Amino acid sequence: MVVGVLALQGSFNEHIAVLKRLGVKGVEVRKAEQLQNVNSLIIPGGESTTMAKLAEYHNLFPALREFVKMGKPVWGTCAGLIFLADRATGQKTGGQELVGGLDCTVHRNFFGSQIQSFEADLSVPDIAAKEGGPPIFRGVFIRAPAILDVGPGVEVLANIPVSSDKYASSDLSLQGQKENSDSGKEVIVAVRQGNLLATAFHPELTADNRWHTYFLKMTSDVGEGALASVSTPVDDLTSNEQAKNDLPIYQ
Repeated sequence: MVVGVLALQGSFNEHIAVLKRLGVKGVEVRKAEQLQNVNSLIIPGGESTTMAKLAEYHNLFPALREFVKMGKPVWGTCAGLIFLADRATGQKTGGQELVGGLDCTVHRNFFGSQIQSFEADLSVPDIAAKEGGPPIFRGVFIRAPAILDVGPGVEVLANIPVSSDKYASSDLSLQGQKENSDSGKEVIVAVRQGNLLATAFHPELTADNRWHTYFLKMTSDVGEGALASVSTPVDDLTSNEQAKNDLPIYQ
């Protein structure tokens, strides 16, 4: 198995490092023809507008859209989530081009600026059921987006509580958001739709590899080959004792 990682800007090196720990070859992808040599693709976090301009410069969007339509697994983290969304709000003036394919609306900068980056424990029962380990994942959110609504074919994998004040201050009209008795509302931060996986946070910046092993096993789910077994070295992690990383700064 060869996993491509879009290497225009952002945290592509961190994803490749995780893949290497799991014994899987990760290769940098910067040109359309390189997509022909990979089984699946990770679109990493970074600065989404910059990534979109570079992708447009290298004429990558048609090839990326074709890759998605072929049913090959694609995982977008943070900026990658924005790339995969069919609809996006909170864009800079003029907006940015999207790959699309994921039936959702994403707010590009829902959680605020760089200095408002944070970590939070997320309930991930579906990931724990399939990949083992604790039912909590420590999510690292760096100038992160959020998913405002999803279509009927989209499976929600993680939510995060958000105060009602956050909605008011963002002047958002959110559809179908889940009520939470303790914190007012919850916003969606991880989803799957067929061959597409998207997270608003950065699993590659933690010691918990379960999102990567989940993504690798998606290959067999969509008929692109089988992954016999992928070990997940999180047995020694508990919901209260997960490895934490200092938040890096991506310009």
